[in-house]
Amino acid sequence: MNTKLQVATLDHAQTAVLETNKVIRNTYMLLSLTLAFSALTAGAAMALNLPHPGLIITLVGYFGLLFLTAKFKNSAAGLGFVFALTGFMGYTLGPIISNYLSLPNGGQIVMTAMGATAAVFLGLSGYALSSRKDFSFMGGFLMVGIVVAFLAGLGAIFFEMPGLSLAVSAMFVLLMAGLILYETSNIIHGGETNYIMATVTLFVAIFNLFTSLLHLLGFMNSNE
Repeated sequence: MNTKLQVATLDHAQTAVLETNKVIRNTYMLLSLTLAFSALTAGAAMALNLPHPGLIITLVGYFGLLFLTAKFKNSAAGLGFVFALTGFMGYTLGPIISNYLSLPNGGQIVMTAMGATAAVFLGLSGYALSSRKDFSFMGGFLMVGIVVAFLAGLGAIFFEMPGLSLAVSAMFVLLMAGLILYETSNIIHGGETNYIMATVTLFVAIFNLFTSLLHLLGFMNSNE
């Protein structure tokens, strides 16, 4: 009986490792595709000189598509909604990038933000994957922090407070870095077994990290 129990335990452990590796592989493959698709829609928005949809449409579109993605995460429709969500976010990003490119040294600002975003994501993901540390303890802090930062960001927009807006961007840089660590750890340790939702979480972290860095770098450039 003891031998059978050991064999069963070993088989279970091997199955868990295989499932985790599958989720990691599918997540990063889908993430690469959604980033490319988002870049394509952002480029199209820039080429066509499309206006930004505005705060209300952006929020409705984002949360609506996020809800549908979560609802259909276990079906083929979920993949369609992932691309709809990331494509929409790319479209909203296009006019923002165009605005920064129109600034002095705008191209340098955009490329620096893009390079810093890639470095942070690859560095933190690589660390979480190689160290296999459990960052699940960050979950509650990140949830509260993101909600507070989101509400503060809305307040900065409605009350036209640029100082608060900069503080929110700095908060989001730290929070999104933490979210990358948390979600990567979550995948490794079996806390997230759905690669569609894992992809969405990492994509949103990358998107917010990039836009926050753009804001901070743009401000620093304007003061030089």
